[in-house]
Amino acid sequence: MTDPQLILTERVQQALAAAFGTDYADADPLIRPSQFADYQANVAMSLSKRLRRAPREVAQKIADRLSGRAEGAQGDAFPGTVEVSGPGFLNITLSDDWIAEQTAEIMADPRSGVAQTTPPQTIVIDYSAPNAAKEMHVGHLRTTIVGDALARVHEHLGNKVIRQNHLGDWGTPFGMLIEHLLDIGEATAVAQLEAGEGNAYYQAARAKFDSDPEFNQRARTRVVTLQAEEPETMRLWHIFMDATVRYFNKVYSQLGVTLTDDDIAGESMYNHMLARVCDELQERGVAVVSDGALCIFPPGFTGREDQPLPFMIRKSDGGYGYATTDMATIHYRVQDLKVDRILYVIGATQALHMSMLFASARMAGWLPDHVRAEHVQIGSVLGSDGKMFKTRSGESIKLLDLLDEAETRAAAVLAGRDYDDAARAEIGHAVGMGAVKYADLSVSHDSEYVFDFDRMLALTGNTGPYLQYATARIRSIFRKAGMAPATATGPILLGHPAERALALQVLGFGSVVNEVAEGSAPHKLAAYLFETASIFTTFYENCPVLKDDVDPATRASRLALCALTLRVLETGLDLLGVPVPERM
Repeated sequence: MTDPQLILTERVQQALAAAFGTDYADADPLIRPSQFADYQANVAMSLSKRLRRAPREVAQKIADRLSGRAEGAQGDAFPGTVEVSGPGFLNITLSDDWIAEQTAEIMADPRSGVAQTTPPQTIVIDYSAPNAAKEMHVGHLRTTIVGDALARVHEHLGNKVIRQNHLGDWGTPFGMLIEHLLDIGEATAVAQLEAGEGNAYYQAARAKFDSDPEFNQRARTRVVTLQAEEPETMRLWHIFMDATVRYFNKVYSQLGVTLTDDDIAGESMYNHMLARVCDELQERGVAVVSDGALCIFPPGFTGREDQPLPFMIRKSDGGYGYATTDMATIHYRVQDLKVDRILYVIGATQALHMSMLFASARMAGWLPDHVRAEHVQIGSVLGSDGKMFKTRSGESIKLLDLLDEAETRAAAVLAGRDYDDAARAEIGHAVGMGAVKYADLSVSHDSEYVFDFDRMLALTGNTGPYLQYATARIRSIFRKAGMAPATATGPILLGHPAERALALQVLGFGSVVNEVAEGSAPHKLAAYLFETASIFTTFYENCPVLKDDVDPATRASRLALCALTLRVLETGLDLLGVPVPERM
């Protein structure tokens, strides 16, 4: 453990136990970075009433224990100084030598201070999940990006991650979609679907369904043969789905997300389970018939006039819906996949449905207490007018068109730089995708954010290109030095405040990654990386690395700090799924 905040938390809790008894050993020391010292602990303020002592008296006893001044104090020497200030704050300043030692420890650790989860967990992450009957639009951007970042983080921590792309690939609309495929011909349908023209395809099928009685009847009959999994219908369904998935894969490839065909676990996968799900829940009395429909009434959910709110798992006409499939899904994940945790990375508008799903699954005994099921709520993407992000004609913007525009704009930002066309295209792709992904990940996933190309492609401020440029600048230092970053090993000397600030910053990397995993909060990693890059900029401006007047020991130390910063930035950006070009 090298994170100063975690180490100080442990030391202050030991001091609390020694000063006031073991009942206080688990109190939160409330340690935060401070402008008056490296850190400030506010625990004395929170414990004063419980201890019936003045906050400053409590703080002084803690400080005496930490610094070894208290009678009978034992343990390792405190790695710095502690001062009581104000009404009872503890100001903690770490020693330069201790910071240098911890930094050297992180440099020797190929994981840069990121400990692996012990024991590792099995985690299902349900994300992206486009509807196969429609094309992917900007609304699918956030779930795909956030879910992929969480998958990368958990895998880095050593957890077993099961990605599940819960495609909308089954149900009554597929009757008319398959019949439309027959009408226009398989080759034409495949070409249209592979090109991402799913909306036009769907609308054409829907128009015929609504206006042509003969087509309507064919579509309804096709639904029956689909539900029965009749071989010819299934062949046609596979043609439709394979073409649609090839289009989805174009989007995933351009975005650089890690979903593959092996991760597809669509609604069709659970079709054979739905009748059994309903029968079991009804037989056990978990679900009851209400107005002809089979429903679960989880406690605490009420509608109008405080009437219990139903979670409908079978409609009055015998059909199944999202609730049925989702109950089958959660049962499968717990019973068959043996998960420890399930993350549903889906829209915030589904909050009520997800809450009722979890409550219903717990009623059924299908979601035991040892399994964490969480709704990672995804906020909307807005346009500059503060409304849902759409084209001028009011249509949802195709995701591929949006990504292509990001790359085109990124290449324009790089115009005038000395690159050949291939290099400019490669860097433009990395910068464009990095800009789009980082803009999304830099805000809390449950918040709305405004999609603004000019802001997200800026080379200054909290943007993906700024962080990419920071890594490129560090790499340019090593090219000028004629050495590989991995060969810069120090030792670390902290003679300038900017060196000290940078070393202290990189020590916190491991705890931030763990915090992201625990709270499903990739924006915290983005904030940390931006702060790291900003602190590095201050270091770069104040601490020459390669100038002739820099002595060899200082030069070696600063190169080592550069190398460690580069490793932290590149690792962190990779966890977010943001590509890092060698040059910019």
